[in-house]
Amino acid sequence: MLLQAPLIVHSTNTSPAPDMAAKASRSSRSGSAALEGALVILPFIAILLAIIDFSVAVFVRNTLMHAVREGVRFGVTSRTLPGEAGHDAAIKSVVKRHAMGFLNTPEQLSRVSIRYFDPRTGEFANGAGSNRTGNILELRVEGYPWLWMAPVLRNHTALTFSAESSDLMEAQPNGPPAR
Repeated sequence: MLLQAPLIVHSTNTSPAPDMAAKASRSSRSGSAALEGALVILPFIAILLAIIDFSVAVFVRNTLMHAVREGVRFGVTSRTLPGEAGHDAAIKSVVKRHAMGFLNTPEQLSRVSIRYFDPRTGEFANGAGSNRTGNILELRVEGYPWLWMAPVLRNHTALTFSAESSDLMEAQPNGPPAR
């Protein structure tokens, strides 16, 4: 049985070219990864912000609808609030309280309108006694503007919301309160 000695190969090539080629290949791959990451991350962030923006707009709309419904629920019972000058002011105060700050300024609160109408004639009732039993209370928030947070691919025009609710005035034991 013959034992063989291990084969040892000595290289005399001391050229740095193979190492530099490997480093250049690695750096170009890392540059490609950064570019691909940027190309993926930017659209992803834009889509994420668009989803958040749309969700906030839906939230504002739903909040205004809720505030108007609560105002009508309060108004049909003919209650008033202490410190408020009449039935209509009390209804606006309830709408403002349920609007989560979206109707805090006088300009925003001026978008709230209260009307009463007689269901038998279909005509709007004005003045004292228009909020009597059997009339219909109509409460609206009209033209509430909402600017998009990120107007990407959209114009800078505000989105406008309107919310409306109505109900029949309930019987009042002491007659209708002053408007």
